[in-house]
Amino acid sequence: MTEPSEAFDQAGVATETSAASGERSQRRTSAIVPAQNIAGRALVIVIAIMTFLSCLTFGAVTLVRDTASVWESQISREATIQIKPADGLDMEAALSSAAEIAGATKGVKSVKIVDREATARLLEPWLGAGLDLDELPVPRLVVITLDPVTPPDFEALRAALGAHLPTASLDDHRTWVDRLVAMAHSTVTIGVAVLVLMLAATVLTVVFATRGAMAGNGHIIEVLHFVGAEARFIAREFRRHFLVTGMKGAAAGGVAAILVFIVFSWWSSHSMATPGGDQAAALFGHFAIGWSGYLGVLLMVVVIGVLTAATSHVTVVAYLSDIEVRQTEG
Repeated sequence: MTEPSEAFDQAGVATETSAASGERSQRRTSAIVPAQNIAGRALVIVIAIMTFLSCLTFGAVTLVRDTASVWESQISREATIQIKPADGLDMEAALSSAAEIAGATKGVKSVKIVDREATARLLEPWLGAGLDLDELPVPRLVVITLDPVTPPDFEALRAALGAHLPTASLDDHRTWVDRLVAMAHSTVTIGVAVLVLMLAATVLTVVFATRGAMAGNGHIIEVLHFVGAEARFIAREFRRHFLVTGMKGAAAGGVAAILVFIVFSWWSSHSMATPGGDQAAALFGHFAIGWSGYLGVLLMVVVIGVLTAATSHVTVVAYLSDIEVRQTEG
C-alpha cells in the first residue's frame, strides 16, 4: 500500500512529465497504469478466448453461407421430371416422350434419362442390391439441365407434360432453394447475434479490468486529478495500456482461429473419397473460408483491440466524472 507522501511524490513526477517525452514519459505511464501482472495476463487470455470464439463463429457463418450459395447454384441449374408407373403405361416410351417435350422447351440446355441401372443404384442404399425394377412401382426420372441466364417457363412445361403424360410431374427445386436461402439467412442472423454477445462480454470484461486497475491506483489518479492533470491525459495512458493488452489477446485468438481453419482445410483435402470426408464436404464444402474469411478474421482482431481501448477510455472518463461530482457535492 502506497503511503500518501509517496502518492504525492509519484503524482508530482507524473504531472511534471506530462509535457515531456522519452524516458520520463515511460516513468509517468508506469506510475499511473499498473504493470503487467496476474490480472493483466488473465485479461489477455480472456480477450484471446473471446477473439478465438468470435473468429470461429465468423468462419462458420462464412462456410455455411458459401456452401448454401453453391447448393443454390447447383440446384437452380437442374430440374427433374418424375414419371410414376401406371397400369398400361409404357415407361420407356413415356420417358422418351418427356425428354422430347423438355428438349423442345426454350431455356433447356440438355435432357438426360436416368436409366434402369442408375435408378437401381440410387435406390440401393435403401432397398439393397439386385433390385428388379419390374417388380416394384418405382418412378423414373428425367434430368433437365437449365440455362441459368434464360430459364424456361416452368408453368408452360408442366402444362405440356400434363397434356401428354398425366403421371408426369415437374420438380424445379424452388422449394429446396427457398429453404436453403432461409437457412442461410437464419445462420447469418444467429452468427451475428453470437458475435454481438461475445463483443458485449469482452466490453464488460474490459470495464471490470479497467475499474480494477483504477482501484489499485485510485489514490494516485485522484491526486493527479486534484492537482490539475487533465482527464484526457489520464484516460490516454489507460487507453494506450489497454490497446496493447487488447491487441495482444486479439492477435493470439485470431492466429489460433486461422490455424484451426488451416488444419481443417488440410484434413478436408486429405480426406477426399472417404465416407467421412465426402459427407463433410457435402455439408460444409472443403472447410476453406477463402481470402475474404481470413481478412474478416484480421478485421475482427483489429475491432476487438480498438474496442478494448475505447472501452477503457470511456470507463476512465466516467470514473473521473464521478470524482468531480463527489468533489462538487463535498
